[in-house]
Amino acid sequence: MSSLINNLEWRYATKKYDPSKVVAQDKVDLILEAIRLSASSSGLQPYEVLVVTNNAVREQIKPHAWNQSQITDCSHLLVFAAWDNYTAERINQMFDLTNDIRGFKNEGWENYRNQLLNTYPPRDAETNYQHAARQAYIGLGSALIAAAELKVDSTPIEGFEPAKVDEILNLQQKGLRSVLLMPLGYRADDGDWLVNLTKVRRSREQFITEVN
Repeated sequence: MSSLINNLEWRYATKKYDPSKVVAQDKVDLILEAIRLSASSSGLQPYEVLVVTNNAVREQIKPHAWNQSQITDCSHLLVFAAWDNYTAERINQMFDLTNDIRGFKNEGWENYRNQLLNTYPPRDAETNYQHAARQAYIGLGSALIAAAELKVDSTPIEGFEPAKVDEILNLQQKGLRSVLLMPLGYRADDGDWLVNLTKVRRSREQFITEVN
């Protein structure tokens, strides 16, 4: 556990990547697997991750992400894209998958399926999207920790125009909306104003409240 904490101390939101350094595919796969295994509400996994390595596509995205150099200088650009709505088809697909993998049906589980079917699809699409988007943030947290463990630099980015990214990646046709961008790569040797600054977090006493 001490190594995990040390690695979290090491990580920071990298501002400048070395474009000549590429993250090995096995490390990228481990980060993606950490995201896939993340918790999600009702186990629905209501988001997907796109891995963008195409330089031309990343050049298209960059001006819609405040021209941040990380978009094009990183090794891999992860795009977290949430379901644009909860539908009966999507909910049933995940419940059926659970039944298929476990090899049996459970009455309580089926009752829970019906509860979700009676709750989510009738709601407006924006409410459902916002709920799905919050699940993507859980996956982002897993990705940040996994990347730190592998000594891969990363940057969580909310500063972009989702509608433009959706258009570039044809997400609307897939029933998805972009939520977060996460470049992966290796920090540049110089030019990053943040790299040598002390990590600042509130003290445990200010941050943690014990309720005994």
